[in-house]
Amino acid sequence: MFKGLANAVRFLSIAEVGNANSGHLGMPLGMADCLTTLFKNFLVFDPENPQWPNRDRFVLSGGHGSAALYAMLYLVGYRNISLDDLKKFRKLDSKATGHPEYDILCGIEATTGLLGQGIANAIGMAIEERLLNARLGDDCINHHIYVCVGDGDLMEGISHEASSIAGHLSLGHLIVLFDDNGVTIDGKVDVSASEDVLKRYKSYGWHVNSVDGHCEKLVSEAIKEAKSDCRPSIIACRTKIGYGSPRENSPQAHSGAFSRHEIEETKKKLDWPYGPFEIPEYIMKTWRVIGKHHREKCEKWHREQFGKYGSVEFELTSEIKKVFRSIKKDYFVSRPFEATRNSSKNIISRVTEVSNTIISGSADLGGSTGCFSKTTLPISKKDFSGNYIHYGVREHAMGAIVNGIAAGKKIKCFAGTFLAFGDYMRPAIRMSALMNIPSIFVFSHDSIGVGEDGPTHQPVEHLASLRAIPNLNVFRPADAMETLECWECALSSKGPSVLILTRQEVLSVRFSSKVNLCETGAYFLYEDTSKSVQKITLIATGSEVAVALEVKKMLNDIRISANLVSMPCWKLFDEQPTNFRNKILGTSLRVGIEASNGFGWEKYLGSDGLFFGVNNFGKSCSCSENYKFFGLTSQNIYSEILKKL
Repeated sequence: MFKGLANAVRFLSIAEVGNANSGHLGMPLGMADCLTTLFKNFLVFDPENPQWPNRDRFVLSGGHGSAALYAMLYLVGYRNISLDDLKKFRKLDSKATGHPEYDILCGIEATTGLLGQGIANAIGMAIEERLLNARLGDDCINHHIYVCVGDGDLMEGISHEASSIAGHLSLGHLIVLFDDNGVTIDGKVDVSASEDVLKRYKSYGWHVNSVDGHCEKLVSEAIKEAKSDCRPSIIACRTKIGYGSPRENSPQAHSGAFSRHEIEETKKKLDWPYGPFEIPEYIMKTWRVIGKHHREKCEKWHREQFGKYGSVEFELTSEIKKVFRSIKKDYFVSRPFEATRNSSKNIISRVTEVSNTIISGSADLGGSTGCFSKTTLPISKKDFSGNYIHYGVREHAMGAIVNGIAAGKKIKCFAGTFLAFGDYMRPAIRMSALMNIPSIFVFSHDSIGVGEDGPTHQPVEHLASLRAIPNLNVFRPADAMETLECWECALSSKGPSVLILTRQEVLSVRFSSKVNLCETGAYFLYEDTSKSVQKITLIATGSEVAVALEVKKMLNDIRISANLVSMPCWKLFDEQPTNFRNKILGTSLRVGIEASNGFGWEKYLGSDGLFFGVNNFGKSCSCSENYKFFGLTSQNIYSEILKKL
């Protein structure tokens, strides 16, 4: 019976890839026995309740093996993925996409495809499980995270960073199934790698094992052993890529649809006399029984534990909202002259005092980014009741781990580093936007204002790069008040956010307002209501809003009217009604001011507008010297506007 169950996965995968004439069969054929063992004997889930908070998680890090995942999710009875979806594999509007895309209702826990991201996501999920366990107890949250990886996942540098963290935190509920087939696309693994993977993982503090990946009994024993160990575990499942096919053990098995001859040969070898997408009734019934194994356990959990768990998703509680109102009043009175990273630190400190589901962290820069405050308490392998994660100098892993935590939506997780280092995290930020999950990334040291650290640490193109990512809210607040409002937007958002913060002190340019003005992405900081003909709309972000304010005053002194627009978030502004956007931008000369390279500003300034920014890499000098060198001074901008007029 077991071989029939595994072969159902194999031949559904062959049919999916055949219909699409595109896809990957090496992993689905090679890992079908391991995955069947996992789903049949260990994975705790209920297709009728795909969002059950205490379900086990399964992440297919090697997302190219998606055909097998879709086959199994269909076989066990997830309603949101049908046989028609499998038949439309890799076609428009099918749930069976080219690589798995985050959809909990289908049983897909993370979007994978960029190798290494999935294992780091899974490590984030394992951290989330321990965080919730520490807050709610064993009866409420106590589950395992399984992840299937290939050689490619383990070659990517992110896997080294993330696995090191997992060992350091002793994440005993994390179990990795390694598809140890010794083959990559270019040939045998030894053409590009010669390290001992299990010794590497042993050095991280993991429990390691190696078994025949085609033997249910041995794989089961290895998983049982892993579950009883207090350390994270990796099981090297020795498999044959393209198992049972004429391409077995060959790099050519990795991808590509099989020919009719190859399919017939595979069917003959594996004793499968059925047509495409045809599953015998006894095998189908057995798979559906597997899907119902834990239904009673799930229903009992909802009866007895859901009240303790509460809302499935993070919410801005009345206590958090009260804190925001209190800070707003404080800023209205004090009007602080401080770096926005310090404003952010104060906000984090106050908010984490009243919420134990807001978790911060940083890549060895907690103090510099403001992510570590007086109310933050680091977690450790012995105590997950804290609210701060020491990621070490591991930005790649940090971004993907944040995504793994955020995917559960119960904990609001953010982590910080310098903006110039943000490119290390770009794949993870992009994946957070693709999944549209509420990850938050905090980047300080946002511009040439970093000064003496020099151009290596002065981001120039990064704002444009981040703004180019769909679904991503990129906030660059001007002062303490805007920082507060941007944090409120980020914490209430269902999707991902980035906060861009200054190292240098900035003027307090905003007065208080009962409404959150940053919610619209841009607003009139000062609207000229005089009867004179409006000539100028000054638009700025971040620290340059203060520069624009000086320019406005200079223009007003010579009776040139000017509206001053602060634009902390382009994406939110772009989502506003046309009439609102037109009113904000005005019909006269538009002037943009931002310490960036200006890419993208043309859509707001038009062909006749002016932009003042940074047209090259920064300089190693003081903040003020840098701004003067690049012409980001009120006097220079004022003079250039007069020339234009």
